[in-house]
Amino acid sequence: MTTLPSQSPSPTPPEEDAERPASAPPETGEHEAERLRQYTNDLADIEAKFERALASVEMVFQPIVHANDYALFGYEALLRSSDPDLPHAGALLDAAERLHRLAKLGRVVRKHVAETFSTADESVGSLFVNLHALDLLDRSLTSKFMPLAKISHRVVLEVTERASLDFVTDIKFRVAELREMGFRIAIDDLGAGHSRMDRFSLLDTDFVKLDMALVRDIDAHAMKRELVSSVVKLCHDQGVLVIGEGVETAAEIEVLIDLGCDLLQGYHIARPAPPFVIPSCTPSP
Repeated sequence: MTTLPSQSPSPTPPEEDAERPASAPPETGEHEAERLRQYTNDLADIEAKFERALASVEMVFQPIVHANDYALFGYEALLRSSDPDLPHAGALLDAAERLHRLAKLGRVVRKHVAETFSTADESVGSLFVNLHALDLLDRSLTSKFMPLAKISHRVVLEVTERASLDFVTDIKFRVAELREMGFRIAIDDLGAGHSRMDRFSLLDTDFVKLDMALVRDIDAHAMKRELVSSVVKLCHDQGVLVIGEGVETAAEIEVLIDLGCDLLQGYHIARPAPPFVIPSCTPSP
């Protein structure tokens, strides 16, 4: 889903140093000082924009349905930003990474979704909430006082496949803590890049969400069908449900159902919207 937080500005490129005579350190020092001032000013500007955008974030919810009859299973909470400088969720997330404010962003998101979902009727089903890999290092995540803790039995925490978990050395312990609190766990974006299977066992997992790159045009790609078929069998052998995410056509849905996917999500079912859009009994044409 994301890249790791940006690092400090790179030093002066070697070719620039090579053109300067060894007897001119003052000019080099002034140049570096100017670069540092500019970098600091840039960060201050990004931080001001980030804080302003954070105060006005909104959550939308996309339905997830049973594959066999399209009955509602739950919703995924998705971040939206309407700020002119950080106009979409990706821009807000990039700013949070640069500023090392991912934990703060995650807490704000979880607070928003908890406030919305805690008053929702049980008929809306389960709530899927995304976690960045760095969220697993946030000790507030496992606090019984955190907003989502009160509705943990209705919450599925999605750990994205797009970010490395190599730096989360005790991930199994952290996931076990969350499961003990009543949360269920999903591996999100399976097939997007970083392998989760070397850090998670399926015994730690309740759901696997196929990355939309695997789902897209699966009806036209035999290799994708073979891969998804293998994943579905492996998951079902361990009692794990498989979600086909990002479905956009009736043909994709038909193939995913034939391959044994348990749940479906995507624009062909319903687009993300304010809470809570009820999908029709059959996908839209």
